Amino acid sequence: MNFNLDRDICFFDIEATGLNVIRDRIVQIAIIKYFKNGNDPEELVLLINPGIPISEEAIAVHGITPHSLRNKPTFQQVAQKIYDFIGNADMGGYNSNRFDVPLLMEEFARVGLDFDMSKRRSIDIQRIFYKMEPRTLRAALRFYCEKDLTDAHDALADVKATVDVFKGQLEKYENQDMIDGDGEIVKSPIKNDMQIIHEFTNDLKTIDATQRLKYNNEGVIVFNFGKYTGQSVVEVLSKDKQYYHWILNKEFSHQVKQIVKKLMKENE
Repeated sequence: MNFNLDRDICFFDIEATGLNVIRDRIVQIAIIKYFKNGNDPEELVLLINPGIPISEEAIAVHGITPHSLRNKPTFQQVAQKIYDFIGNADMGGYNSNRFDVPLLMEEFARVGLDFDMSKRRSIDIQRIFYKMEPRTLRAALRFYCEKDLTDAHDALADVKATVDVFKGQLEKYENQDMIDGDGEIVKSPIKNDMQIIHEFTNDLKTIDATQRLKYNNEGVIVFNFGKYTGQSVVEVLSKDKQYYHWILNKEFSHQVKQIVKKLMKENE
């Protein structure tokens, strides 16, 4: 199928140092540009030295390490090339409205280039997926149980519907393999076993409900936010007492504060 275009469009994806569109930086950008005149698409792929640390979580996702970027250009050095390649084209991507577009705009702004999205159309393919295949409780009840949800948003009705959906999932996915995000086959991940379901539906590295603290690959509790992302909580707070008191006095959850207090007490 050929796109019906009245304007060039660039589909693109960004890999970054993390998920914060303000603080994080691009480490790779890939763009495929489709032309309204029907010419063959053109591609641009660049690895970029971000100039800041790459979070452990990000490396686990995209596999791009600081070593592999050591001799790569900075964004400032390639910004004009990217800017000119995109030109006046519309932009498209997957979850691009929430992440890729704002991150790219921030990067351009830092080097003095105004990437004006008000004059471009933005095509976010994830939104098509979510709108055409809604992930609401009502949609889940129809999909798994072939029922309609009556008295929606009545708490008891919603709980009963949730239980019915869960039973439907256990039946539907019994003995069914799954392909994970890395393309690996996971054998029968859904079983009528609450420990197995718990492990399947939770990130077991995350320690608190607000996901501010987590275990790294060595089992050490590290920060999952801010300037100390990926660094040992105990080591950081032992050196930076001001940061410790900042956490205790800011709007962090009671759970986070209690964990931090306990860690510091155990390591006095």
